[in-house]
Amino acid sequence: MSQNRRILVNPLCALALGLLLAGPVAADTVTVYSARNEQLIKPLFDAFTQETGTQIQVLTDKEGPLLERLKAEGAKTSADVLITVDAGNLWQASQMGLLRSIKSPVLSANIPANLRDPRGEWYGLSVRARTIIYNKKTVNPASLSTYEALAGPEWKGKLCLRTSKKVYNQSLVATMIATQGEKQTEQIVRGWVANLATDVFPDDNGVIKAVAAGQCEVGIVNTYYLARQLDKDPNMPVGLFWANQKSRGVHVNVSGAGVTRYAPNPAGGQKLIEWLSAGKAQEIYTDKDFEYPANPQVKADSIIRQWGSFKMDLINVSKAGELQAAATKLMDRAGYR
Repeated sequence: MSQNRRILVNPLCALALGLLLAGPVAADTVTVYSARNEQLIKPLFDAFTQETGTQIQVLTDKEGPLLERLKAEGAKTSADVLITVDAGNLWQASQMGLLRSIKSPVLSANIPANLRDPRGEWYGLSVRARTIIYNKKTVNPASLSTYEALAGPEWKGKLCLRTSKKVYNQSLVATMIATQGEKQTEQIVRGWVANLATDVFPDDNGVIKAVAAGQCEVGIVNTYYLARQLDKDPNMPVGLFWANQKSRGVHVNVSGAGVTRYAPNPAGGQKLIEWLSAGKAQEIYTDKDFEYPANPQVKADSIIRQWGSFKMDLINVSKAGELQAAATKLMDRAGYR
């Protein structure tokens, strides 16, 4: 018999042998592009990995650069999930064709219809209420009522606001346009500008501190900023008032997530978002960052529970994105910088 005889090996056997020699196959991995604070999302992802065994790879950046990166990467992206704040940003990602529609009985059950994209391209995971705060020493809360009322002459020189450049205020004005029209909303915003006690602040923390110091008597902020301040200083003389309770309700927005259009692992991405919409993750959202859980079956943190329940504006939060450009132009016309 010839010593040079060739040996034919079944390809399937060769593949199996290769896998054995290479060692165990790596665990399932989901890659996330996130604009959320890393201190918040790390506990969420650690808990997800511990429970499911799925590893999470994260790239963090600001909303704009992340969207541009996804757009530039196209079908070559490694991202399975986009996580960001504000429905306006999520709507923008959808409009840019960066997300895919997913149908999930789990998400439909966990996330109310007004907190998710009507087409299923993104889902809210935490609720951010934006409402009125006041100085407890100088303001009787009975004198407060609505966002619109803060444009009245009685608040001349008493109002503090964050800059209009921040998407949170753009979203608030956008939903006002949706319910009241541009003409009436512009009159209200002009009234706000006329009532400012000082220049606008770069962030909500500045508004809260100014109200506490008596620099102004009222302001508009996201509730979790106030909760963080009260967690550090429970005696801060700043109270919270739920706006528009006799009409449409308090303006709310979301942080949320969607599966990317070209996700290499769309099933894993959907699994992660579903997990984030349920009990343990929802508790982390409220316990770590004092946001309201998007899932109504989960209780809020004790600090924010003390403010009691409130009527929420049920307009779909996607309107915040749809009318964001109109809101930005309106605020500029009204002199709100």
